[in-house]
Order: sequence, then C-alpha cells, then structure tokens
Amino acid sequence: MARLKSLRTFPFKSMLVILCVFLMIAMVLFAERSGIQYKEKKRKISYLDQEKVVTEQTAVKSLPKTCLVLRNSEDEASVAAWEQFQQIFKDMKVGTDVVDLQSASSIPDYHAYETVVVLLSDVSPLKENLMELCDWVSEGGNVLFVMTLQKTAYTSIIEQKLGIISSGYDNTLVDSIYFEPEFMLGGGQAYAITDPYDSAWAVQLSENAKVYAHVNKKNGQPVIWENQYGKGKFVVDNFGLYEKAVRGFYAASYSLLTDVGVYPVINGSTFYLDDFPSPVPEGDATYVKRDYGMSISDFYMNVWWPDMLELASDHNIRYTGVIIENYEDATDGTIKKQKDTRRFQYFGNMLLHQGGELGYHGYNHQPLSLSNVDYGDVLPYDTWKNEAAMKKAVKELIHFGEDTFPSVSMSVYVPPSNVLSAEGREMLAKDFPEIRTIASNYFTGEFAYVQEFEVAKDGIVEQPRIISGAIIDDYMKMAALSELNMHFVNSHFIHPDDLLDEDRGAALGWEKMKSNLAEYMDWLVDSAPSLRQLTGSELSGAIQRYGAVTFTKTVTEQSIELKLKNFYDEAYFMVRINEGTPGEVSGGKLTHLTGNLYLLQAKEPTVTIEKLED
Repeated sequence: MARLKSLRTFPFKSMLVILCVFLMIAMVLFAERSGIQYKEKKRKISYLDQEKVVTEQTAVKSLPKTCLVLRNSEDEASVAAWEQFQQIFKDMKVGTDVVDLQSASSIPDYHAYETVVVLLSDVSPLKENLMELCDWVSEGGNVLFVMTLQKTAYTSIIEQKLGIISSGYDNTLVDSIYFEPEFMLGGGQAYAITDPYDSAWAVQLSENAKVYAHVNKKNGQPVIWENQYGKGKFVVDNFGLYEKAVRGFYAASYSLLTDVGVYPVINGSTFYLDDFPSPVPEGDATYVKRDYGMSISDFYMNVWWPDMLELASDHNIRYTGVIIENYEDATDGTIKKQKDTRRFQYFGNMLLHQGGELGYHGYNHQPLSLSNVDYGDVLPYDTWKNEAAMKKAVKELIHFGEDTFPSVSMSVYVPPSNVLSAEGREMLAKDFPEIRTIASNYFTGEFAYVQEFEVAKDGIVEQPRIISGAIIDDYMKMAALSELNMHFVNSHFIHPDDLLDEDRGAALGWEKMKSNLAEYMDWLVDSAPSLRQLTGSELSGAIQRYGAVTFTKTVTEQSIELKLKNFYDEAYFMVRINEGTPGEVSGGKLTHLTGNLYLLQAKEPTVTIEKLED
C-alpha cells in the first residue's frame, strides 16, 4: 500500500503512469492499423529440452536417506500428516526411511540419520525407543515432532527435554497464527485459520525454548518452538493442521533442525488473466452500470484494462493472458471461426508490449471432458461428443492464436474453469506438442485438475495456480504465505468477468476489487522483494530446473559446501543458517531474506559459502 499512498501524495507521478498507459494504447492502435505485428522478445527463462530434463520423480530416487520418519498407519491424523510430508520431503529433496509402528518389529539405529521426524500425537507406541531417541538428541541428533502431542505418561517423561515446564490435558483454540518476522517470509503478523478448532496443546515453556509462532499474537500460546537438549535439538509443531495449505510452515520448521537447513525453491511469481483476450464477456452488468454508467465493452477498454496496466506497472508484473476464441457451447465438433479479431489484437498486443505473454484457454469455455464425466448441477457445462471433436476444437484454438498473433509463440494451456479430464490431458500431450505447460489448480475442488509443481512423465510442466480473484480470503492468505516459504512461489489468476458475478465480488464494485488486488500485490512485494516476476512459460522453466536439481551438503567450521546434481544453468535454494554467519560466496549469490534465512542463487554446480568467525 505504500506505493499507492506515494502516488496519491505525488499526483505528478500518478499522471505519468496514466500518460504512459495512454501512450501504450496509442502505439498499439497505430501498430494494429498499420499492419505492424508484435515482435516477441526473448524470455528471461527458457524451457529446457523435454528429452534432456530430469523429472523430480527420477531425481529423488537417488537421494541419500538422511531422515527417519516414524508414523502410525492406524491413526487417521498420522496418515493425513504423512500424506503431506511425502510431498514436502520430495520437494525439499530429503531422502527418507519410513517406519510404520503398527507393523515394524524394530526401529533402525538413529545414528544412521541426520534427522528424525515423528508423525505421532501419542508417542506411547515408541515405548523404550522414546528414551533412546532423547539420548540420541543429547548426543547431537535433531528431532521434529510434527503433530500436536497428547498428554500421556510418556510425554510427561520427555516434557522438560522439549522445553515444557508445565502442561495440562486441555488444548487451545488455534483461530490464527502469529509468525515471528525473523522466522518466515510474511511474518510479523497473524494469519487467520479457516475452520479453527482446539488443536494446540496448552503448555508453558522454559525461558530457554525459542518460540517462532504463537496463537493470535506475539505472546500467545506457543505453536512452533525449538529447544536445545544436550548437543542436539528438538523442534515442536503444535498447531495441529495437516493439509496442503500449510506445507510451508512445516518446511520452515524442518529447516530449523540442523546447523544449516537447505532446500531447492522455484523463485517465481505469475499473475494470470484467464479469458483474456476474449469476446466481450456476458454477465450481469448491474454493478458496472451502477458505478460507471458504461457498457461492459467500454468499461473494460476505458477503466478495467488501464487499471490493470497501472497495477502491473506499480508492482513490476508481466501478465500471462490466456485466449478464449468464443463463448459458443457447441461440443459436437462444429467450428465457428472468430472473424472479428480487433478486440483480441488490441488487448493482446498491449499485453505483449507490456512484457507479458499469451497462452491458450479454449476454443470455447467447455472443458476437455467426454461423456463419462457427469457435471450434474455442479458446473453449467456440456461434455464433448468424442475425442475427435475435442481435438478439432483445440486445433482451431491454436490456429486462431497463430493467425491473430503470427510472430508470437504460445505454450501454456489453462483448462476452462480448471477442469481437465484424463482423456483431455492425454490428448494434449499426444497430439499438441505446442503445449508445454498446463496451469490449473493447486487445491482440490469438484472436477478440478489438481497439480503439484513438477514436470510430468510426458514432459509437460504441471504449474498449479494457488490463489484467485479479487476477494483474497483468509484461506488464500494462509496458502500464499505457506507457498512463499515452501516453494518461494506465487501464482494468482483473475477473470475479467469477475466483476459481473456476485459470487466473485461484483457487488463490491471494481474500485474495492482493485484495492484488494493492490493490497495483495503490496503484501507480496513487502514479504518477498527478491521474488522474480515471471510469465507463465518462464515460471515453467524455473519449475523444470527446481524439480531436477538435487544436492549434497557439507558443513564445517569454515564453510558450507553444496554440490549440485542435475544442474543446468542456475538453481535457487532456501538456506537457513542456524549456526554461524555467512561470508564470501563462490559459485553463487546469497541474498538475505529475513532473520537467518537466505536465498541462494547457484550459478555453478559447486557452491561454497564461507563462514565468518564469531
């Protein structure tokens, strides 16, 4: 918000932004009417060769087993936690051995591992192994208790070792979590929890315990803390949430365990404009007429688009727009070509001149699904007659893009309403090599095509979008915070016709919706000023590099050395230096983020960080 306040304080700057927007409009209109086509600029990050890139699934197979995981397959919460930690460890490139206490006859020697992660709320199944675990920590081991612990005879034995001086049998409501500003990006404030419950064990900690997160406020009930025990360390997570939207909280906790915590990240932010460019959207123009007295078409041209360009200019954003050729409902293979391309060229060329990128959304807005999918009353869509009809529609969309923007390469596909069937997904990979990226949903939803940040076996980059729209609710804020700290990534999408739909905020009016967007963009810049602003294909190139790279870490009193495998040209890592102070870096660049957390840009396959003398 500071930037917006600055513009209000200095009207001349605001006038300059508006003048630049109108100059851009004039240039595009001149180019369009002179028959001049946009010449595509070289992207900041290019795709890697599909035939040569190593997928994450392949890369993790060779990881050394440095972490022992203890879980209980008969405990529903332990199962839920392990479901998330499987992906967390995969993305952090942590090799694991897993012991299910329901079936294991013994537990491996703790000394064979660097860390132990306990996915148990009731630790009594560990029996005598619990004390052996504590002895190992005393000798220099590192343990993360992920789940809210239950008060039992066994926890009473180890409470003091965890930094607890008193506890009861009650739990505390976790309706928001305050993160210390030096612990996580975006910290220094509380984030509300959707559907809260009594999920934190009510405890009092010793002065020696270091608390990183609390319920509600700085001095609230501790929910993430560490406690030194002998030569080792316990880290305790005490907030009781085991879902995709909080993975970053666990990644940050895990990075506290050893002298130096390291894991690869994507380092990229994208903002998508779905259904853009497209024909004039249909919908309820009540609120547009209420606030502006304009037609939908005039509003988008004279208000919405200049405002979106101003937001982009203020926050150094380059949009990725995905094209809808028409809003016809035909799914039988009948093609009705879009003849009026002026609107597409006007908005599309302006987006491209702004540094943005164009991709594919749909010939129409019917998802690529066949008759085996039944939307029922959930979605107002039809299914396609057969695969040939689907293929014909996608082929027409690609031809339309080539004809309308002949000098522009497009590679990103966004499924209409983020819905894509298995048959549609297979067809895209088999018949349309132009499509290198599918950008859909990070979270589950009815009929949603849900993704992780990865490269699929067929070489297509899976690029989920995390949040959407101009109503950034509490769940989205928590998810955005988590993903900044998990993957160092942001991905947002909005539809131009959001302001024609009350469910997506139309009644708020565009000024409030725009303010919400600006507030989120400001938060993102303030929380992560080092985050790269990328287009869709650039983010995919970053995902390819992130997914492939693995590393081995060697820490001495003098230095931290990382040796990288599957390194192409650059890679990024979160580095938390819990012991020592970083000095000179060879083979890369280290940028301070917050507290003892740094962003490492690796420029060579071996990176050495010297440690300064205390």
